[in-house]
Parts: sequence; C-alpha cells; structure tokens
Amino acid sequence: MATASGIQELASRLCMLCQQQHVVLTTAESCTGGGVARAITDVAGSSACFETGYVTYANSAKQRLLGVSSVSLELFGAVSETVVHEMVRGACRDSGADLGVAISGVAGPGGGTPDKPVGTVWLAWGNATQSQAQCYRLNGERLEVRREAVALALKGLIERLEERPFD
Repeated sequence: MATASGIQELASRLCMLCQQQHVVLTTAESCTGGGVARAITDVAGSSACFETGYVTYANSAKQRLLGVSSVSLELFGAVSETVVHEMVRGACRDSGADLGVAISGVAGPGGGTPDKPVGTVWLAWGNATQSQAQCYRLNGERLEVRREAVALALKGLIERLEERPFD
C-alpha cells in the first residue's frame, strides 16, 4: 500500500519532470476528493506546473464543470471508463493544461455493487483530445483505497512524461 512518504516522493518527481518539460497539469477527482491535487501542491514550487484542479464528487458537478455527458452517466455510471475519459478531457479543455488525470471509484465502505465492488477505481490520463484509462481493484479500507488511487494517479502521470517527453 502507498504511504504518505511514498506519495510525497512521487509528487516531487512529477513536479520536477513537469518543470523540466514545461508541462502544466490538472486533476479531475471524485473518490479521492482532491488528494492528487493536494499531493502535487504540497511540493514547494508546484505553482509552476499546477494551476487548476477539479473535485467533482457529484454527477451534476461532473456534468457542469467537466462536460461529462448525462447519457454516459446513465448508461455506464460515474465509475466507468467512458466517464473518466470525459472527465480528463474536460478538465484539460477547461483549464488549458497539457496533461491531466481523472479518478472515479468506489472507496467504500458502502456503495459497491457486484459489477463494481468496493475498491473499483477507474483512472484516465491524457489531454483535451486523447486519453488512456485503466481499471484497478484496490484492497483495504476507505483511506487505503483513496491513498492507493492517489499514488496510481501520480505514477501514471510520471510514466506518461517519461514515455513521451513534452519538450
């Protein structure tokens, strides 16, 4: 499981890479409640790479702030590949960021279903026009699921910057 110091190390590495590559980040978070944005902004100097984050816990906020389609929410639910794609693209479009991450999941202890049990978390990384998503089944209590989702979000951003430098 992710630790606070591990998340701090990931956020520091991410900010360093963003500053080197002149990349501005954004976040679109649901189940993590701003945890990724907090990890990034805990890094001194992060204002050079982070300007805007969205906490869209309610479906209405996902629609209003990120442009998530009501049809997508009805057909697939908030915890879905389709919705996190729309979230990250909407966040990048609205903020003008170069790269973003979106997270939607079931952190627990309730809210799970047979198809989407507690610990189901969808993440998407991308920009205003393209994104990649992945589903995770995380174990643990609510805090552990949220913390692990934050770590996965940061790792995914780092991987994208290392694979395809923006400079």
